Amino acid sequence: MSEITIGNIQWFPGHMTKTRRMIAANLQLVDGVVVLLDARIPASSCNPEITGLTGGKPWMVMLNKSDIADPDATNRWVQYYRRQGIPAIAADCVSGRGLKQFESTVREQMLAALLAKYQKIGQIGRPIRLMIVGIPNVGKSSFINKMAGGKRAKVEDRPGVTRTKQWVRVSQQMEFLDMPGVLWPKLDDQEAALRLAYTGAIRDQVVDIEALAMLLLEFLHASYPASLLTRYKLETEETSGDKLLELVGRKRGMLLSGGVVDTERAAITVLDDFRGAKLGRITLELPPAKETQDA
Repeated sequence: MSEITIGNIQWFPGHMTKTRRMIAANLQLVDGVVVLLDARIPASSCNPEITGLTGGKPWMVMLNKSDIADPDATNRWVQYYRRQGIPAIAADCVSGRGLKQFESTVREQMLAALLAKYQKIGQIGRPIRLMIVGIPNVGKSSFINKMAGGKRAKVEDRPGVTRTKQWVRVSQQMEFLDMPGVLWPKLDDQEAALRLAYTGAIRDQVVDIEALAMLLLEFLHASYPASLLTRYKLETEETSGDKLLELVGRKRGMLLSGGVVDTERAAITVLDDFRGAKLGRITLELPPAKETQDA
């Protein structure tokens, strides 16, 4: 990797602190917690404080956006979580693919013991109440709307849209408590911070998008070279991000006066193409090898 620095990414607006408190205050109202992760960056999109945040409540993982993630990598992640005893499914909350597994996973895996207890004391018709949490822009509103069979929560392709909690009845047997997207206080792991920035979970306004695009291009060249070269019709063995960004800009005719490449415009294009899956189905990180070596 070339010497490209992007600075120290820190992003924890005041409403994030409010959300953490809101989660803690409302756990008593729910039976379990559904943690939505971005299938392209499962580890980076999972709050490392999740066990503490869920307060001992049963929880499960949903790998959303699996339609734009590498399918082999997604399967490895699902197996990784299941091996740790954490119920996990892969889904695309826009099309609804994979969501048929959701209720059975909740009933038969995440809340099996609790539902057996309710049945024993005669609370058979009691609706299941679940808290829905995840980082900004991970697709919580799309998930809720799909499960509810209509538009109940605001959906927008930018982080920070949901700013307050809201209850949504998705069926006679199930209710969701939607929480605003929340990151963690300090992004100590800058690799995780970069992956969050690649996907748009951290706003472009707080990062150097040209440096971000250069680092993404280096990753793509190393891990998905065919996707990169095909998308931009490149024929090069160049591996440095700055050179690759310049080649992309030049190939797309993004030139300023004097023939200089408009690298900012090229960077925006690269990031938009990745986020829009125009580069193909790509996953930015894999589970620890020791956890998947016999998968």
